Amino acid sequence: MPTINFILADGAEHAINGEVGTPVMYFAKRNKLSSILTEYDSQCRCATCHVYIDPQWISKLPKMADDDRETLEFVDGVDDMSRLICQLKITDEMDGLIMHVPESQYCAAAEPESGR
Repeated sequence: MPTINFILADGAEHAINGEVGTPVMYFAKRNKLSSILTEYDSQCRCATCHVYIDPQWISKLPKMADDDRETLEFVDGVDDMSRLICQLKITDEMDGLIMHVPESQYCAAAEPESGR
């Protein structure tokens, strides 16, 4: 299983193993990576799974579909490294892939309570 590496806005790193042919988003959710909001479950409607692909990896990924590009038009901070992980299916070639989760994706309400 390829390993996908997420770097959160606070610098925390999470390595997640994923099954080939499955969207990266499923494994982020399965591993309770709360910074990936995933509102519509792989329907390319909301961009709540927006990430930045590490520059060394962007050319190794499949070309972004027009639907992805259109959905990303409504997101602040989009750049050439932006992708929606609900539409990015894992391949063997993605082993070691690095993704940066923007601060705008962070959902403090989804984090465990601190025991106040």
